[in-house]
Amino acid sequence: MNAYRHRLVFAAACAGMLLFGIALTTLGAVLPSIIQRLGLDRTGAGSLLALMSLGILAGSVVFGPVVDRRGYKGMLLAGAVLVALGLEGIAFAPSIALLAGSAILIGFGGGVINGGTNVLVADISVEGRAAGLAYLGVFFGIGAFGMPLVLGLLRERFGDAEVVAGIGALVLPLLAYYTAIRFPEPKQPQEFPLRNAARLFRDPVLVLLGVALFFESGMEITVGGWTATYVSEELALPPERALYLLSLYWLGMTGGRLVLGWLLPRVSSSAVLLVSLGVAFAGALILIGARTTGAAGAGTLLTGVGFAAVFPVILGHVGDRYERMSGTAFGAVLVMALMGGTALPYVTGVLGDAFGLRVSLAIVPAGLVCVASIFLVARPRLRTPPTVGG
Repeated sequence: MNAYRHRLVFAAACAGMLLFGIALTTLGAVLPSIIQRLGLDRTGAGSLLALMSLGILAGSVVFGPVVDRRGYKGMLLAGAVLVALGLEGIAFAPSIALLAGSAILIGFGGGVINGGTNVLVADISVEGRAAGLAYLGVFFGIGAFGMPLVLGLLRERFGDAEVVAGIGALVLPLLAYYTAIRFPEPKQPQEFPLRNAARLFRDPVLVLLGVALFFESGMEITVGGWTATYVSEELALPPERALYLLSLYWLGMTGGRLVLGWLLPRVSSSAVLLVSLGVAFAGALILIGARTTGAAGAGTLLTGVGFAAVFPVILGHVGDRYERMSGTAFGAVLVMALMGGTALPYVTGVLGDAFGLRVSLAIVPAGLVCVASIFLVARPRLRTPPTVGG
């Protein structure tokens, strides 16, 4: 019998998700100083964001089989080690090649931690999975919001490299904690239903929802990755003030998701999604057109608030539609989402080199229009039986 303690394991998952939030935002937060240090252009900087997203994609594919066959302890330990190594590389990499490798390490380790902690909380929260996962998501927001804030507060005294290296070193107590506690026993090995996964892509509703998340993921990482650089260049803000503005984005998303936990049981999720997309659209336009710090801050905050509903609502529809094979369906749409997270930040960098970031960030409101249009096409079909097993 595996006598794990629920609270200790839940705390381990929350600490891992906090680390993932920090890891996901670190590269974007220090991108202006990296551009200056290594002489990168926007295309090269966008490539770093794309490599991190590609690493997250790979980690998200790997974690499932590892959980089934080996359990959680080794997987979470490995993911945390990779994130720590990647953070140290971001801090001190002397070349673009080593910086690119660090971005991949952060992405892969973060993808493993993100997937693993979500599954872990779902496994141990049998009587309240939604509530457990909602609380877990708050810790991602704390990490994503806190990293730019901490960097902004400490960078003048210590510098970007020292702050990032210090955060990487803080992973050591987490590794000790993971080593010390018991996790649930490994699951019985199960054959991944590749045939069923392939068949799912024949259902146009699933494809539509996956494409919507392609744009959403791409926009979220684009705003998180490029906002600090954008306001530094366009508004001539010092780097620490640019980081404060970036922290508003993650604060808005975290606050929005806290409100969603109360709102969604009371209001149509489709209505919430469409209103949220409108809020994000308004925020993106304000951010792109901003000529003052106040306007940029308001636009950044509103964009984060508006983005908050998209993933929970769309994944909720996926879970409802494919209740008997939700894991496979989630995997399918998340792969599409992560592809968007890889492609759109890179495209933004390429367009930024050609036309400037104020113009290239128009990809965000354009993407929001795409998400709304796709969802409106898919919505009438959500209650119809899927064309493959649900």
